[in-house]
Amino acid sequence: MISNENFESYMRALGIDFATRKIANLLKPQKVIEQNGDFFRMKTISSFRNYSTEFTVGTEYEEETKGLDNRKCKSVVTWDSDKLVCVQKGEKKNRGWKHWLEGDELHLVSRACWPGSVVSWGSCWLLYTFINCVLPEQGPKILKISRDAVIMSREYIQDIPMNPFF
Repeated sequence: MISNENFESYMRALGIDFATRKIANLLKPQKVIEQNGDFFRMKTISSFRNYSTEFTVGTEYEEETKGLDNRKCKSVVTWDSDKLVCVQKGEKKNRGWKHWLEGDELHLVSRACWPGSVVSWGSCWLLYTFINCVLPEQGPKILKISRDAVIMSREYIQDIPMNPFF
């Protein structure tokens, strides 16, 4: 991860406890994205907790955010030009994210709104993260994200150390 903005406020809006927020602020997670047509597998890997989700673009699916804010929701991911956009519905309202590539950087904007807030990307707490996608000898090389393909180093994916306590 290169940087993030509003992470503390974002986690507070999610209802994440104080101790977990302090630990999470110190982490530099890795993001692994695999794509086969409209099917995606996304993994967020850190020394504290790991998270993985699978989805098909345009198809609603049940998601449990175990290791994040521990909620159950129904999510649907769609394309908005060259951005993947997720809308989540469930016990906590107004959640979602956007992913896209610019050059070597994977951008992620995550949304969490306080109860009673107006629902829009501009009126909620946003976490804005840049992840360097070209990590020499240490990570996957994501070359392109589009409706067609994400190409990455599959050798690296097989060697990712997964946290056994997740």
